[in-house]
Formats: sequence, C-alpha cells, structure tokens
Amino acid sequence: MKVSIVQEPPVYLDIERSLERAVSLIGAAAAGGAEMVVFPEVWLPGYPTFVWRLLPGRGMAATDALFRLSQANSVDLSRDGLRPVREAAREHGVVVVMGHQEIDGRFSGSTLFNSCAIIDADGTLRNNHRKLMPTNPERMVWGSGDGQGLRVVPTAVGRVGALICWENYMPLARFALYAQNLDIYVAPTWDSGPTWLATMQHIAREGGVWVIGCATAIEAADIPADLPHRDEIFPDPGEWINPGDAVVYQPFGGVEAGPMHAEKGLLSAEIDVARARASRRKFDVAGHYARPDIFTLSVNRAAQPPVRFGPDDTSGA
Repeated sequence: MKVSIVQEPPVYLDIERSLERAVSLIGAAAAGGAEMVVFPEVWLPGYPTFVWRLLPGRGMAATDALFRLSQANSVDLSRDGLRPVREAAREHGVVVVMGHQEIDGRFSGSTLFNSCAIIDADGTLRNNHRKLMPTNPERMVWGSGDGQGLRVVPTAVGRVGALICWENYMPLARFALYAQNLDIYVAPTWDSGPTWLATMQHIAREGGVWVIGCATAIEAADIPADLPHRDEIFPDPGEWINPGDAVVYQPFGGVEAGPMHAEKGLLSAEIDVARARASRRKFDVAGHYARPDIFTLSVNRAAQPPVRFGPDDTSGA
C-alpha cells in the first residue's frame, strides 16, 4: 500500500481556498498511486502558531483578532464541513486523514477543537478525534476533547488510529489505541526536530505499528500579506515557520521514508500493512506482554455534551 504525506501549507486561515488546495493535493497523491493521504495537525485552516508568539496581556488584542478570523474559518461537522474532502476521497478511492480545526456547531457555536478526521476510501467519516488536552498556550484558542474519538477504525488500507501532537506523549492514550488491533498509527503534529522524531521511532517499537508523523511545512512567505498583525508575528520574511519533518517508521523501529525537512511536496512510502501484526511476535504491549492481573486501563469513550435536553413539551402548555 502506498501512503503519501502532505508537506504543503494550506492557504493560511482561509477555509474555502484551503479546502480547494486539499482536494487538489488528494488528486495529485492519488495520481501518483497513493491509497492513503495524510495531512498534518489542523491543516484546515492552519495551525494558530500566533499563540506561541504573542505576549500574554499585551498581545491579547492581536490574539483576539486572529482568533475571530480562525474561528470564522473552522470546520463545522454539523454542516458537513469536510464534504469536499470526503468527496475527493470517494472520487479517488483513497483513505484520507485530515487534521482540522473544528468549531462546535451543535452546542455553543463558538468553542474550537483541534480535531483529526479519518475518512475511508468511500468517503465515509469513520472517526473524528478531538485533542484531549491542548498544549500550553493552545488553551487560549481550543477546548479539551473527550474520549469518544479514541478509536481505531477499519479502513480500505487497514486499521487506522490517530493521536494529535503532544497526545503522543500520553502513554495511556497510546495504550488505548494499541489495544484496538492497530495497524497504522498517525501522529499529525506541529512539532518537528530530533526529539519528536525519536518519539515517533519509540512509538513504532513500543506499539509494533506503522507510524506516520507529519507537521505543516510553512514559510513566512506563505502567510497572506493581509493577515492581521502579520509583520508583528512573522517579522523575518525568510523564516521557515515549521520545517515539516514528515516521516514514516516501520513496525518495531527503523525509518521507511523521510524525514522530509524544510522541503515542500509529498513524502510517499510503500508499506506492507501486515508487517505490523507480525512484528508483535516479540513484544505485544496489549497482548502477550501485558499483565492485566497487575495493570488495567479504563477508557471512557462516552460523549460528554454540556447539556442534555429532555423530550419536547407537546402538551400545548
């Protein structure tokens, strides 16, 4: 099976043009033989890196302005906001993993989540996982997800699960995926560099799974000129804001492809999905190497809505 990782930037904080770019990239990957296409963390509509660059207090006016723009360009699943991506997946017969910023269209209409969607080759949304705990200043823009997305789902290319960015440092979250017969572990992120790559290799060895890590490769030159506070946030026009470092690790360790550093394009790899299960002969963390008589994990995957309405009053009162 050929997987292609997108290491191209979106049209920053522009959801409509970013969706168009996503559809084009899915088509290009499929034309190259890909059966699975993976996008980085909140690729739609772009990671809010401004939260790491603006000073608390003095930078709040800029943060508020950029939050409003980011909010207006988020994905609303209650309105089928990923429909163009689903249609592209179905048209090309590819599995798509899409990092997106999701707006709560059902309850508050305002809160944002860092989410990851797994879309099957027939266009079906198999799973949507919301990041359990936004990292440090990310909490200024994102709410915390619940456990309903901690699922490994069957797809046309195998059983796929995903954790987002620093969730991959949460051993219990990883174990929750390992214990669901996992083949392909996807880690969309904003992180990069040697420490992150070491984590990806560790997970491949720990879980006996194919690991796909990817961040958005983006330069200051990719940021639209009319972005509010652009010069304040990105003063160096030649800066690589994020070098990407897309990578594929083999089950039980070893680089299969990448890392693709400070370069744009598609990183592709041919992977034998069945190697994941075979690699666990020596060490199966959720199987023969587990000790359920000593350690147990309980995972609450129930949705946690903020309100539960009773039946409508139809008495006419």
